[in-house]
Amino acid sequence: MKTLNHTLTLAITTLCFLLAATMAKADSISINLISATQSGNGGDILSFDATVTNTSGATVYFNGDNTFAQTPLTLDDSPFLNNYPLLLDPGNSYTGVLFNVDLPALIPSGSYSGYFDITGGTTATSSDIVGTAEFQVTVGAATIPEPSSLLLLGTGAFGLLGIAQTRIATRRNPLQSRR
Repeated sequence: MKTLNHTLTLAITTLCFLLAATMAKADSISINLISATQSGNGGDILSFDATVTNTSGATVYFNGDNTFAQTPLTLDDSPFLNNYPLLLDPGNSYTGVLFNVDLPALIPSGSYSGYFDITGGTTATSSDIVGTAEFQVTVGAATIPEPSSLLLLGTGAFGLLGIAQTRIATRRNPLQSRR
């Protein structure tokens, strides 16, 4: 029975250490999108600029990325792959276009989201997620009423104005209403 208790205690202690190590893991870089929320219309290409800073005490290698853009958006990571440095030393930062989002010509109005992960780590072959940036895209402009709707609104307003004038005139001259 003592052996079972010791084994159980050892297993629980090991599990606690493993969970604590997982929770203590933090991003080793910070990604600050200059404008994390952008608006556009069908056919637009939105560029997301970012400042990426190494917040760890070691050199961080940028070995790739993971991306997600809500359908029907298309995310283009070539600005990151072609322009960002391969590594950042502790405390250093880089600012530039991180990625582009293409809005298809016939995209429905609405709000769309996504994220951009930079993968890498302390070696040139690491593939851990070292930083994440989330973004939001709003598609469509304010609704503009059609001319026929404006005509209907104007006609109703003139009708209400006519009724109001008749009532005012009736109050001023009550004898006129008896005719």
